[in-house]
Amino acid sequence: MTSRLQQFQPYALALFRVVIGLLFLCHGAAKLFGVLGGADGSGATVPAGTWPFWYGAVIEVVGGALLIVGLGTRAAAFVSSGAMAYAYFKMHQPSGLLPMENGGEAAALFCWALFLLVFTGPGALALDGLFGSGRREGTESARGRATVAA
Repeated sequence: MTSRLQQFQPYALALFRVVIGLLFLCHGAAKLFGVLGGADGSGATVPAGTWPFWYGAVIEVVGGALLIVGLGTRAAAFVSSGAMAYAYFKMHQPSGLLPMENGGEAAALFCWALFLLVFTGPGALALDGLFGSGRREGTESARGRATVAA
């Protein structure tokens, strides 16, 4: 059963990457463009250049878009995860220790989901694979040959 499921692992990871990227992009788009209810649910936008909200929203839009297409996945996920860690500890955590107390569930979940993508890579169907940075099979087989040769 495990081997049958493993054949679908790259596609499940790709679906995870796309969904996380889309949700992340939606959060940024709400803040920057006022869509989907806006930054505060009233359709308002974050004023351009305000620290840290506007910069965080830009990271969410750009990082989310890169994750959706799977381009620069590990770097985009790393920067985005860091932005969410900053959001959690700077904006939410002072209001209470746990995410349920301080309203930081989304920031915490995004932080850890994005951090996971740093280590797993993009999965299947990513533009990273076209440019060689996301091809894990070739890298692993080259490492395996180097180990055997040594």
